[in-house]
Amino acid sequence: MDGLKKRLSTSVQYRLSFALTATIIAVAVVAGVFSFLSAFDEAHDLQDDLLHQIASLVDQQRLTWAPGADAPRTEDADDDTTITIQVLGARGNFAGKMHGRGALPLPDALEDGLHTLTIADESYRVLVKTIATGTRIAVSQETDARDEMAYNSALRTLLPFLILVPVLLLIISQLVRKMFRPITDLSGQIDARAESSLEPIHDGHLPTEVRPFVLAINRLLVRVAESVNVQRRFVADAAHELRSPLTALSLQAQRMEHLEMSSAARERLRILQKGIERGRNLLNQLLSLSKVQAATELPGAPVLVRGIYRAVLEDLMPMAKAKRIDLGVVEGPDTTVSATELDLFTLVKNLVDNAIRYTPDGGRVDLATHVAGAIVVVQVSDTGPGIPPQERERVFDPFYRVLGNDALGSGLGLAIVKTIAHRMGAQVTLDNTDPSTQTGLTVTVCIPTSHSA
Repeated sequence: MDGLKKRLSTSVQYRLSFALTATIIAVAVVAGVFSFLSAFDEAHDLQDDLLHQIASLVDQQRLTWAPGADAPRTEDADDDTTITIQVLGARGNFAGKMHGRGALPLPDALEDGLHTLTIADESYRVLVKTIATGTRIAVSQETDARDEMAYNSALRTLLPFLILVPVLLLIISQLVRKMFRPITDLSGQIDARAESSLEPIHDGHLPTEVRPFVLAINRLLVRVAESVNVQRRFVADAAHELRSPLTALSLQAQRMEHLEMSSAARERLRILQKGIERGRNLLNQLLSLSKVQAATELPGAPVLVRGIYRAVLEDLMPMAKAKRIDLGVVEGPDTTVSATELDLFTLVKNLVDNAIRYTPDGGRVDLATHVAGAIVVVQVSDTGPGIPPQERERVFDPFYRVLGNDALGSGLGLAIVKTIAHRMGAQVTLDNTDPSTQTGLTVTVCIPTSHSA
């Protein structure tokens, strides 16, 4: 009951359906009662007319009965439907057989017209009429039979209501659901959008009553898009502006290496150079994230995955050699994907860069590719410490880094990967390279072969 109240208070569709249902049922009940009573009275009137017609027929045929004779009656399989015709004597009650088998003990004083009498605990409808010969006759019938026939007639009149009202309620519910379907579809489309999708909502197929609301949402999306673009430009501009002073600091630090200084000062210089390098890496990642977020280029010709692997290895091999990491490509098919070359290069480079940074010296980083139906699977595996399962969702957030890890990084690599993967229609999953020891990290990117950007 509480669930129904909640739906009625929050859903226009439920309120409309409930109001229409209640109105239809109320109108159907009132109409049914009036129809039943009207049909019941009409059946009684028809039965009274039958008594009048029988009396008129007796008058027209000049039928006569001697006093004391058995009264004529219409025969039926059910004695309750018997109609009795008798003559009212001038000397008192006319005695006859009871229960439809003969005349009824009716008083002479009955006036002409219709009467309802109770005789021997039975109720009768009696028509008294003086015919042309001056004889007073009585045409009677038990009211139980009359009432039963009237009830059956009225019930047959009510039967269409009992059949059609549920059908009407079902049709109304389907019509209401169909009328609200565009709104339901609209909510589904909005829910399916990514947080970075700020394109206007198409309102051509929507009802007129909903269109102003959608137009207001579109205007809000335009304002949000403008605000996001301002923030992205600010980040990109700030990163560009900071690169110059960091480059100058790096050059000054390199010159200081050739100066005479104590071991403590040289250690301080090494820490300074490491901080400068981390700052430069952060700026490069910020620029990369800004570019992939603002990219609008559509995929052109299919891109060879192995070609991207070679470009990434050429770029990052010095970094891998510095840590004595075995960096290579596992044997597999040379397939293509529908993506821009810059997107795929940036995605793979960030994955490999992260793997090298977080893999201890002397470790191993492998790149692999295989095809599963209409999906191209790109995998980058390492022998590093891995990522705990409870943190695998958080690592895709910008600037988030796993606690307890002192590797040099900015926390933007997987955020960039997630942004590119979403634009490509791909899915990114994380797992341990060695499940038995819960170590290493394998990043799997499932890219559909036919995705429209």
